[in-house]
Amino acid sequence: MNIFRYARTTIIAIALMVVLTFTTACGSPQASNPVNLNQSSDYSQIARGNSAAGQDYGAWVMQTSKGLIKDAYVRDGNKLGVIISPQVLPRDVKPLTQSLTQGFRNTFPNQDLTVLIYAPDKKLILTARYDYQSKQIDYQQAS
Repeated sequence: MNIFRYARTTIIAIALMVVLTFTTACGSPQASNPVNLNQSSDYSQIARGNSAAGQDYGAWVMQTSKGLIKDAYVRDGNKLGVIISPQVLPRDVKPLTQSLTQGFRNTFPNQDLTVLIYAPDKKLILTARYDYQSKQIDYQQAS
């Protein structure tokens, strides 16, 4: 029975990576309009991002993750934080992070980016830094 669960989790992770890689370039918002926190807005309106584009992208990541991501937020148009669900296996964290970084790069182009991956208990486990000049992603495991 474990082999079926393992196969299902792997297929879901791969599907999420494909969706994040290919769909973010088609129609994700690229404008960054600051959110006015003085307006009467509740926490749910600012939880996914501190700009309209950040909110939209964070909500889109949550919607397309199919349960692999418990929470996502965008800050300053260059930082994406993601809390993964317990369904994500340790060996799937880096490929998922790579896919999220590529999608984030497509939505917020021409800048250095940071993707922070948190465990279900909200402890940082992996940081990916995308360098716009070199087009490289540097991964750093949390200690």
